[in-house]
Amino acid sequence: MAVGDVSTFDRFARLYDAVMPAAKRSKLRAALARAKRPVERVVDVGGGPGRAVRAIDADCRVVVDPARGMLVQARTHDIEAVCADGSQLPIRTASVDAVVVSDALHHIADQRGVLQEAKRVMRPGGVLVIREFDPTTLRGRALVVAEQFWGFDSTFYSPTALRAEIDAVGLDGQIIDRGFDYTVVGLARQENGNSKAEEFE
Repeated sequence: MAVGDVSTFDRFARLYDAVMPAAKRSKLRAALARAKRPVERVVDVGGGPGRAVRAIDADCRVVVDPARGMLVQARTHDIEAVCADGSQLPIRTASVDAVVVSDALHHIADQRGVLQEAKRVMRPGGVLVIREFDPTTLRGRALVVAEQFWGFDSTFYSPTALRAEIDAVGLDGQIIDRGFDYTVVGLARQENGNSKAEEFE
């Protein structure tokens, strides 16, 4: 995440849950259902106060975010929270069933790095779920202008462009739904990686 964006989210952390809409549970569940394995361990990258993982039923739910203020809020919801950059996850290889990036990828500086890390940490058959905003829609164009106005260093993908990025790192990209807010998943190929369960570092 860009340095300026992190400091903004730190300051905004206490108000974030109050002013932001809840994560779309049905959209997340539909995307997670694409996994080819049980989803028991989920990492929410750039997850802030844990809006996305709070909408997911899983035995182990962890938020990874560089904004410490957001992590404090996540912990108030009994969510495990780790301060780290999404492009350098402190998580063992092939140790989680799903990675979620909800409404956050556009704020992350090294977006390709996040996708590569998601592939690394997922077990075979796992799923990367990305919820994002389409900058080619009317509302998306307005959002791009608004984020620039507020000083965010945001980079948005259309669903098709994001699927291509996911394919490029070796995951199988699929567009689940389209619109202003859309969902794209990346499936970890079952013939790759180590399926041995491992713990977080």
